[in-house]
Amino acid sequence: MTHFRYYVAASVDGYIADENERLDWLMEFDGFEGQAEGYEAFLENIGAIVLGADTYSWMLREIGDEWPYAGLPVWVFTHRELAAFPGADLTFVRGDVTEWAGDIVRSANGKDVWVVGGGAVAGQFADAGLLDELLLYTMPVILGGGRPLFAMRGTAKLSLASSREFAGGIRETQYAFIKAPGQDREY
Repeated sequence: MTHFRYYVAASVDGYIADENERLDWLMEFDGFEGQAEGYEAFLENIGAIVLGADTYSWMLREIGDEWPYAGLPVWVFTHRELAAFPGADLTFVRGDVTEWAGDIVRSANGKDVWVVGGGAVAGQFADAGLLDELLLYTMPVILGGGRPLFAMRGTAKLSLASSREFAGGIRETQYAFIKAPGQDREY
C-alpha cells in the first residue's frame, strides 16, 4: 500500500524556512554523518512527489539547472500559473488534496509519496487524514519565526515510531499518524 510521507527538516521551534523564506540556517547542517545514507534509503521507496506552489517557486529560484527529482512524477498544488522546469515530469493541479490523492497514488506505481512541502500543503494532507508518516529532522537552531512545519486547521495525533540522534544535536524522529475512525482510504 502506498503511504503519504512528510520528510522534512525544521528548527527546534518548528519552522522549515526563516522569515525571509531562506534555508541558509539549514544548509549549515548539510552533510552531517548519516544524512546521505538516510536520504538515499528514503528516496528508494518514493514513487511520486507532492509540492506546494511556494516550495516549487523557491526551487525554481534556488536549484540551478538540474532538477533534483528526475524520473519521478511531481504534483504541484497551485492557484497560480507557474513555469515548468525543463524536462521535469510535472503536473500542476488545483483543488482539494483529496480530489487528487488517487491520481497521485497511481502515479507512484506501488511506491510511497513524498509530501515535500511546504507546511501549507503538508497541513492540507494532514487535515484530510491522508498523511501516514512524519519523518522529522529537528535541527539545533531557533529561528523565532518563518514558515511553520504544518499550517493546518485541525489537529493530528501521532505515535512515535523511532527516534535517533546525530552528531551536533540533530534529531531524527519518525511518527505515524493515528487515523480517526472512517479515515480509511480507497483510491
